[in-house]
Amino acid sequence: MSDRYAVIGNPIGFSKSPLIHGTFARMTGQDLVYEAIEGPLNGFNERVDQFRTEGAKGLNITAPFKLDAFAYANELSESADRAGAVNCLKFVGDRIIGENFDGIGLVRDITVNLGVSMAGRRVLMLGAGGAARGALLPFLRQEPSELVLVNRTLSKAVALAEEFAGCGPLMVSGYAELADLAEGYDVVVNATSASLRGEMPPLPRNVFRGAKLAYELAYGKGLTPFLQAARAESVAKLADGVGMLVEQAAEAFAWWRGVRPSTAQVIAELTIPLS
Repeated sequence: MSDRYAVIGNPIGFSKSPLIHGTFARMTGQDLVYEAIEGPLNGFNERVDQFRTEGAKGLNITAPFKLDAFAYANELSESADRAGAVNCLKFVGDRIIGENFDGIGLVRDITVNLGVSMAGRRVLMLGAGGAARGALLPFLRQEPSELVLVNRTLSKAVALAEEFAGCGPLMVSGYAELADLAEGYDVVVNATSASLRGEMPPLPRNVFRGAKLAYELAYGKGLTPFLQAARAESVAKLADGVGMLVEQAAEAFAWWRGVRPSTAQVIAELTIPLS
C-alpha cells in the first residue's frame, strides 16, 4: 500500500500542494499518494487524528491551521518553535513532529534560484505577522549586515525583535522613518497581506534605491502594487512567492522521504509571468 500524505487547510481547493508533491513523487520514484483535506474550522485535532489512524505518514499545513498544528505536535524543531507555527507534520509511532519550512524555502528561493546573496547585505522585511516571523531566523542565519522589520503597528515589530534578540542584527522601524533613509536596501521583502487586497504598503520609494531584489510573498497575483513600485524604481530582479511555495514543499518532501527533488521544472510550470 502506498504511503499517505496530505495538505490540510480551509478553504483548500486552491492548493497546489497535491500537484507539487505528485510531481516530486514521480520524479524521485517514491510510492506515495497525496491528497487535499478541507479541515473543519473547529475540528483540526479530530480530523488529523482520523488521518493518522488511516496510516498517514505526514501532513502539510496551510491557513488557518498553522497555530493548531503547533499545539498538536508533541515535538518541535527549532524553526517551528521560533516561528510559533507549524507548516509540516511527520508521524512516527506516537511522535508528532512539527516543522516550519516556510522561511527555509524563502531563503533557498532567494539565494539559490534567484542568485541573490543576503550575506553582508541590507535587508528590509515589510510586515510583522506570521509570514515574517517564520522567515526571521532563516534570514538572520544568512548573516545580513542588517535586517530591518517595518510594520504599521510598531509595537508588534518591537515585540518580535525582542523575541529574536541575540540571533543577529535585527532592527525595527515604522514606515514614516524609512523616508529619511540616506540609502536604500539590497533586498526588500513584502510579507504583508496588502497585495492580497490589491493594495500597496505605505512604503517610500527611496527604499528601492540600488535594490537587487524585490520579493512579493504572495504568488500568482502577477505584478502587484508592490512589484509595480519596485519596477518603476528599476529594481534589478522582481519575484513572487511561487519559488518559496515549491522550495518549502521540497524541504518537506525530503524530510519525509529522505530524497530531495529538483524544483526548477515545477517552479517553471507554476510561474505566472510578472506583467
